[in-house]
Amino acid sequence: MTQAVFDPVVFDDKLSNRYIELDPNGYFIIYVDRASRLICAEHYSNTINEKGLACDPETGEPLPCSGELKRKPIAIFKGRTAKELCIEIFEEPENSCVSRLDHAAYLGREFVRAEQCLFSDRDYIQD
Repeated sequence: MTQAVFDPVVFDDKLSNRYIELDPNGYFIIYVDRASRLICAEHYSNTINEKGLACDPETGEPLPCSGELKRKPIAIFKGRTAKELCIEIFEEPENSCVSRLDHAAYLGREFVRAEQCLFSDRDYIQD
């Protein structure tokens, strides 16, 4: 009997599509600044409506999952490595951007992916 081959990409894609509660403290847009050789994380505020959707705190309108938003981040974090960025965001007492452990774990994974892309000159696309 042949055992099925485990495909981590397919497995992780399924996990990426699971339901999770949104963090009421906000969300991050992560990108790589190649010119500065930095991983960047812009933090945006949001509110969560009765349907569990992230909304713009100024307008009350749900935030789109795709497309361009015309909002200003409330903080921008930058680090040379994923570890440096995680320490700045999660360990500095004045930074209370994350209130959910699953959100913190997601960010840590994304920062590691962004770091790998930065050091290997691959494109980074946030999950």
